[in-house]
Amino acid sequence: MTHLDFLRNVSLFESLNQQELEALSDVTFTRTFSKDNVIILAEEEGDTLFILKKGQVKVSIVSEEGREVILSLLGSGSVFGELSLLDGKPRSANVVAIEETDLLMLRRADFLQLIYKTPQIASALLAELATRLRKTDRQIEGLALLDVTSRISDTLLQLATEQGAEASDGVTIESRPTHQELANMSGTTRETVSRVLKRLEGQGYINRNGRKITILREDTWKT
Repeated sequence: MTHLDFLRNVSLFESLNQQELEALSDVTFTRTFSKDNVIILAEEEGDTLFILKKGQVKVSIVSEEGREVILSLLGSGSVFGELSLLDGKPRSANVVAIEETDLLMLRRADFLQLIYKTPQIASALLAELATRLRKTDRQIEGLALLDVTSRISDTLLQLATEQGAEASDGVTIESRPTHQELANMSGTTRETVSRVLKRLEGQGYINRNGRKITILREDTWKT
C-alpha cells in the first residue's frame, strides 16, 4: 500500500481531497522502529506528528516510584504526538514500539500549514482528543472505584472495542497484551492478572488460546 492509499484511510485526513492528500504524502517521511524502541520520551521537546502505518505502540507514563501505567495501545491508522505540535510544550507521555512498527512522520510546520489550509482537520483532531480524554477519565475512575476483577474485565472490554473482531461466539482479540501489560493498564500486578483471567475462563466469560482471547457472548456463559 502506498503512502497515499494509506493516508486516504486515516480518519483524521478523510476530509482531504486528492490534491490535498498528494500534498500531505509529499511532506511525510517513513521511519521503522524495532520492538522496544522508544519513539517518544516524556518531557522532551517534540516537533513531529506520528501516523502509525504498521505495528503497535504503547503510550504510558511512569510514576516517581518507577511504576508504569499504560494509557493506551495504538495500532494501524492511529495518530499520536499531536499535543506538543498544538501547544509547543514537552511531550506528555512515553511511546514505545511493542513490535516492529512503521510510522509516517509529519513535521510541525507542515502539520500547522495543513490545518490552516483544511480547517476540517482541526475538527477531526478535536474529536480524537475528546475521545482520548474520555478514555483517560474512565481509566482514572476505574482505578479509584472498581475492584481489581472489574478493572481487568473493563480493560479487556475496552481492548475488544478497539481491537476486537466479531466471532461466532463473541469478540476475539487476536494478540492480547501480555499479562504485565494488562497489569499496567489495570493498576495491578501480573500475578493478579493471571489469577483473574484463569477465574474468568473457568466461569465461562472468556476463552484463551495463547495470546488469542475471546470475550464470549452472554448467551454462551455458564449458568
